[in-house]
Amino acid sequence: MNGQVRADIRPGLAVDIVLKQDQATGRLTRGTVKDILTNSPRHPHGIKVRLADGQVGRVKHIIEQP
Repeated sequence: MNGQVRADIRPGLAVDIVLKQDQATGRLTRGTVKDILTNSPRHPHGIKVRLADGQVGRVKHIIEQP
């Protein structure tokens, strides 16, 4: 599941994000969503979130939870 739809993302969800400094390489960082920072319902580059550890980036993948 990609991270372009705000309704698919909620606090506590495990996600892979791309940090601003990693946009050129596409390196992903895994973490747990703390806050959703994008207000619009969709974003073509991914919804911007803050992880529990304070890192901010755009969601590229939502990790499927059992």
